[in-house]
Amino acid sequence: MSFQDEPTKISDVMILVDPGVFIGTAADLNDMRGLSEATITHIVTVDSVDPGPLLPVDSRFCKKWINVLDEVTSDLLSHMDDCYLFIQQAVDGGGAVLVHCQAGRSRSATIVTAYLMKRHKMGFAEAYHRLKSVKQDVQVNGGFEQQLCLYEDLQCEVDTSDPLYKQYRLTKITEKYPELQQVPREVFAADPVNSNSSEASYRCRKCRRTLFRSSSLLSHPVGEGASAFSHKKSSNLNEGIQCTSYFIEPVQWMEQALLGVMDGQLLCPKCQSKLGSFSWCGDQCSCGRWITPSFQLHRNRVDEIRLINIHR
Repeated sequence: MSFQDEPTKISDVMILVDPGVFIGTAADLNDMRGLSEATITHIVTVDSVDPGPLLPVDSRFCKKWINVLDEVTSDLLSHMDDCYLFIQQAVDGGGAVLVHCQAGRSRSATIVTAYLMKRHKMGFAEAYHRLKSVKQDVQVNGGFEQQLCLYEDLQCEVDTSDPLYKQYRLTKITEKYPELQQVPREVFAADPVNSNSSEASYRCRKCRRTLFRSSSLLSHPVGEGASAFSHKKSSNLNEGIQCTSYFIEPVQWMEQALLGVMDGQLLCPKCQSKLGSFSWCGDQCSCGRWITPSFQLHRNRVDEIRLINIHR
């Protein structure tokens, strides 16, 4: 991999970061001479403003627009793989790409950093340092920085079935709740009674109704145990306390219980026995870890069922 010792400027702000990849601002769209000199063929706009009116009607650029605000609650993680593929195809095809937002500091810098991470198998810190070495004024906001760190944890592959991504998606919904009129349907895992699977399943201990499958489990780092509950002054808190609940993604049978309320009980959809609780603001696991949002079913109310293959 080769980076420029000195950044190559085609305009006042458009800078070559990696072979075929430039970072810039919305103003660069008006600089047709600069775009021509950089042989730009593709443009990635990461902005809440439609870039269309800034470009000539007859322009032949291949364009991608990510409509997003420069806010810590905005989601760019979900677009990182698509943007990478768009940029990669352009570069590998002999073209050049301008990635821009309004000021070329946060949103476009996030997408370019993600590209460097995936293209050159870098961690976030190294890729971000590389970008800042050629464009010192970049400064991604805190939310985007967390997303880039998560992108690294996901090995630069946004897998929607990965528990880390599922937890991230739920957190993004929590940041908008209760302004949301309803929880997006795609957030809910399929009700296991309506599908067949070889995964381990978890059933209500009382009526045996299947509640969720192992793919819905959201693991979390073990908390600090009793010390995390010191504010409760309880005499029965022991060191080494374990997780006594399963924390999972929402499942379709929960949908009615979640609408319009911040927290509540989770009841078995068949026998109505209490299984656990949910809170969009989060709740504390028995291990001491705070989980946001929290959809927890108590282990003593649920049985784990695993299929056993018997070879004859």
